Amino acid sequence: MAETGEEVSAEASGFSDLSDSEFLEYLDLEDTQESSASLSKPSPSSELPGKDGKLISLPKWKRRLDISSPMERFHLNYLYVTDLCTQDWCEQQMVYERDLPGFLAPEKAAVLDTGASIHLARELEVHDLVTIPINTKEDAWAVKFLNILSMIPILQSEGRIREFPVFGEVEGVLLVGVIDELHYTAKGELELAELKTRRRPMLPLEAQKKKDCFQVNLYKYIFDAMVQGKVTSASLIHHTKLCPDKPLGPSVLRHAQQGGFSVKSLGDLMELVFLSLTLSDLPVIDILKIEYIHQETATVLGTEIVAFEEKEVKGKLQHYMAYWMGHREPQGVDVEEAWKCRTCNYADICEWRKGGGMPSSILEPQAKKVK
Repeated sequence: MAETGEEVSAEASGFSDLSDSEFLEYLDLEDTQESSASLSKPSPSSELPGKDGKLISLPKWKRRLDISSPMERFHLNYLYVTDLCTQDWCEQQMVYERDLPGFLAPEKAAVLDTGASIHLARELEVHDLVTIPINTKEDAWAVKFLNILSMIPILQSEGRIREFPVFGEVEGVLLVGVIDELHYTAKGELELAELKTRRRPMLPLEAQKKKDCFQVNLYKYIFDAMVQGKVTSASLIHHTKLCPDKPLGPSVLRHAQQGGFSVKSLGDLMELVFLSLTLSDLPVIDILKIEYIHQETATVLGTEIVAFEEKEVKGKLQHYMAYWMGHREPQGVDVEEAWKCRTCNYADICEWRKGGGMPSSILEPQAKKVK
């Protein structure tokens, strides 16, 4: 399996090299409940940090948000599955994290790093990683396409692959992600296995499980569309602004030739990928499973078999994409989940809370100590 080098920026990489589940570690419920310390929260006064680090007044900051849709405002061509999962946790918090970055607490960053290491170790059990220098976003996406082309026959012959890229248009927006593992069961069913690492040896509560279930449902929704021929190269090019006729870099071409692929451009690779997805007899995903393990001991804490709720997934996608397309304002959590606000870094400036989204007596954040 190929891995992109450091020569390309994160914005050009096509997919994040960090898997979705690794990225979501910092939203772990155990941290939300037990942590009594965090970085300094944005001041509830009239000044907030802007994108360039300079302070801007709150009214000016708010006016900036009203100029365009979130997709345009954040300069996004597509969304990650993790974006919708954080949105499922608290949409208003997700918006503040994008507009006011830099408030990730050190202990949460450490959890993310540990989760990344565990996922990498598991991937190395079934794949060899090869670093390929890349210079353009076309090269970066080409590496992901080469990964897909190499993984499909491995899945069909050996029955197991890890870190499989997925992408597809959903409600007019391109959604991309990385599936932890796909394998065939003894009965011949295709099972998706999602790994979740836990800092403490205990299963998450229902709010965390709900977000995890939504994540694997999204994976199945996108993967099934890919193997059923519902994802097109035209849609991918439209959203990513890729140039299919642009020649690939020498390192990418060399790796493609070593894999037996005679291609010259990204368009050549895309054609092979879409043919391979639809003509290789890949089935839709039959089983969704989440496995929770303890980070320190690697002990399996438990597994969850998740039902695919297509109607619910479609409803959530329509609701969440309406925000990204600029058809509605962001929303905070319901009253039943107001406890999330007690450890939110943005509680003091939360427009949802100030606007009466829920009773302020319930949402009053606990005092935090700054280390």
